Amino acid sequence: MIQVKSLQTGIKFKDTPIGKIPVDWEAAKLGDVVLAFYNGGTPNTKIKEYWDGNIPWITGADFLDQKVSQIRKHITHKGVTNSATNIIPKGNLLVVTRTGVGKFAIAPFDIAISQDITGVIVDQHKTTSDFLYWYLNHHAKQLKTLKQGTSINGILREDLSSYLISLPPLLEQNKIAKILTTVDDAIKETDAIIKKTKEIKKGLMQKLLTHGIGHKKFKKTEIGEIPVEWNAMKLGDLCSGKPEYGANVSAIDRNDNLPRYVRITDVSDNGHLLRNTWQSINRKAAEPYILKEGDFLFARSGATVGKTYLYRKEDGECAFAGYMIRFRPNPLKLLPEFLFQLAHSDFYYNWVKGMLRAGAQPNINGTEYSGLIIPKPPINEQKEIISILSVIDKEIDNETNHKQYIETLKKSLMQVLLTGRIRVKLH
Repeated sequence: MIQVKSLQTGIKFKDTPIGKIPVDWEAAKLGDVVLAFYNGGTPNTKIKEYWDGNIPWITGADFLDQKVSQIRKHITHKGVTNSATNIIPKGNLLVVTRTGVGKFAIAPFDIAISQDITGVIVDQHKTTSDFLYWYLNHHAKQLKTLKQGTSINGILREDLSSYLISLPPLLEQNKIAKILTTVDDAIKETDAIIKKTKEIKKGLMQKLLTHGIGHKKFKKTEIGEIPVEWNAMKLGDLCSGKPEYGANVSAIDRNDNLPRYVRITDVSDNGHLLRNTWQSINRKAAEPYILKEGDFLFARSGATVGKTYLYRKEDGECAFAGYMIRFRPNPLKLLPEFLFQLAHSDFYYNWVKGMLRAGAQPNINGTEYSGLIIPKPPINEQKEIISILSVIDKEIDNETNHKQYIETLKKSLMQVLLTGRIRVKLH
């Protein structure tokens, strides 16, 4: 990733209609740095010869994460000629000005646009698509305030054209855009690594959790083929005591002297506690529900039914809420970490789907969870499987933390570079 150095502070500023900007920057109307604004349109959907051609055509719904994320439809040259759409050349700016205001993208190739979108052809002698893309992204919330109308919210052309921007010298614009694009590329690369690593783990889990390590002989069971040395057993028979339902009290504001209150909404999809949802529970109410090392929670109802959480002592003192069910795996039969891995496999997800009856309120109770039949390797092999999968989990966690760091860096750089609070040196 590009080294963000050679930055300078000690900048002199001047007052403008959009606030203080560096003395050598300009406050300019967007229309003054644009050669043309192009409207979009939709060819008549009843005329077949306008559709299924070789020209990609997009609406505001095709934008995701400030990129053109998908091409769902194509039109023909007749469709272009006989409608209000326009083809925006590759590399120019696409601004969603109706039904999704606040989305932007740079055209990845020549592309036709719907009436949701305005194509912006910039004057390359004054600015660049890349710089405007980052500038408008940084000011997306402000741009949304230009919306007018009730039935279809949108930005009028004259309002977009008169929108004021702060404009550094062209060379500085290019350097700012290059830095931000490079950081953004690093986020994409990290995303790709995370995705690939998760795919590797998924395939490995399928093999390890059904065929184990080094087995030659297998047997058929009610959950499929497993090694002859394994057993297929009900979860309830592998746990100590009966399943327990959590506390039915309201959460209170975070208090580090009280237990954390673990609710379904506090657990991420990968089974870890979220940092930004921390709330507490009164100590007296919490006492019967304090979690111990190895306690395993299942969500029993609602949209998140089936979600799981394994308590670890490093999560601090916690008590669990009523929409979750506690199981205590017997460590002589079932290691909690093995259950955790199993509960993030297709085997488990398919079981959950099978338990949720169409049309019924999503719910899986303690008795039903107890009846979940799972593959049970010997304890030593459970440890080996956990060890292998934990290495991959650590890699995913490391890459996820790295991505969060880069995203924070990107946000900070946008704040200081696009306002001139910190300047890039041009030589």
